[in-house]
Amino acid sequence: MTKKINIGVLGCASIAQRSMIPAIKEMRAYFNLIGIASRDLQRATQWAQKYKVLPFKGYEALLNEKKLDAIYIPLPNALHYEWIDKALDIGLHVLVEKTLACSRNEVELLNEKAKRYNLVLLECFQFRFHRQMSEIQNLIDTGTLGDLRCIRSTFGFPPFSNENNIRYQKALGGGALYDAGAYTIKISQLLMGNNLFVSASKLNFEKNKEVDIWGGGFLQQKEGNLFSEIAFGFDHFYQCNLEILGNRGRLYTNRLFTAPPDFETEIVVETNKDRKILKIPADNHFNNLLFHFYKLIQNTSLAEYEYIQNITQARLIEEFRIKAKE
Repeated sequence: MTKKINIGVLGCASIAQRSMIPAIKEMRAYFNLIGIASRDLQRATQWAQKYKVLPFKGYEALLNEKKLDAIYIPLPNALHYEWIDKALDIGLHVLVEKTLACSRNEVELLNEKAKRYNLVLLECFQFRFHRQMSEIQNLIDTGTLGDLRCIRSTFGFPPFSNENNIRYQKALGGGALYDAGAYTIKISQLLMGNNLFVSASKLNFEKNKEVDIWGGGFLQQKEGNLFSEIAFGFDHFYQCNLEILGNRGRLYTNRLFTAPPDFETEIVVETNKDRKILKIPADNHFNNLLFHFYKLIQNTSLAEYEYIQNITQARLIEEFRIKAKE
C-alpha cells in the first residue's frame, strides 16, 4: 500500500493558493495536507478552513507538528535559507519555491545538510515536468533539429498591480533575476548540461525601484560549442518562450514556463522539409512536480541529481550577478 506523505505549507503566498495547494489536494493518494502556517492566525485560519486542514500561527508551530514528513515553502526568497535550514534539522523533506536561497553559499550549505541527513531538497521549477518538455527533449534526442546551434529563451511579465509586491523589495530577496531570470537560466542548464558558465550579463535598475527590473545574458558550455541567449524582466510585454536552432531545423514554443493545467500547448517545428505544429495535451505540471517529489522521498538516492542541479543553478545566478557588475 502506498505510504502517504504528510506535508505542511509554510506561508500564504499566492502561488500556494493558486496552484500548489490544489495540486496537493488532488494528489491525495500520495500526500496528506496537514496544515497551513502564517504569522497572521486569522489568515492561516481562513486558508485552513477552505482546505479543511489545521491552521498554525507562526512557521515554527507548523514545523513542530510531529506528524509531518515534508514541508512546502513558498515564502519570500530572503526567508528561504532560515526555514529550509530549520526544516532539515528536524528531518523534513523540503519543496521550496525558486529561488532556493539568496546566495550560492547558502544553497551549498543547505544541499550539504540535505545530503548529510538523507533528505530531499527540491526547487520548484514545475515546467521541468510538463509533457511539452518531454516532447522537446524527444525532438532533440531523435535528431529532428540536427546538431544544436543556439538556444533562446525569454520570460517577462507586466507590472504587478501592487507596488509593494515582494518581488520589488530588496530586503525580501526580490528582483527579476531571482524571479524570472531563474527560469531562463534553468532551461539553459536542462538543455546544455551543468558544465556552463556566464560569459555576458546585464541587469537594469529603475530609479523608483531598489531591485533589478529586467536583464539578459549569454551562457556557454565549458566543453562544447552550444550557447544560450536569455532575456527576462518585470514590467514587460508578456513573454514565455523557447527557441532552439539546429543545423536541420528550428523549434519554438510560447508557453514554456507557465502553461495552466487546462491549456493545450503548441510546439512549432520547422525543417527544410516541412513545418509542423505539434499539439501537446493539457497537463498539470504541479501535479507532476509533486509526484517527482514523492518518488524522491521514496528513494532518496535519486536526490543527488537535485543537489547538483540546485548548486549549479545558484552558481550560475551568482556568476550572472557578478558579470553584470563588471
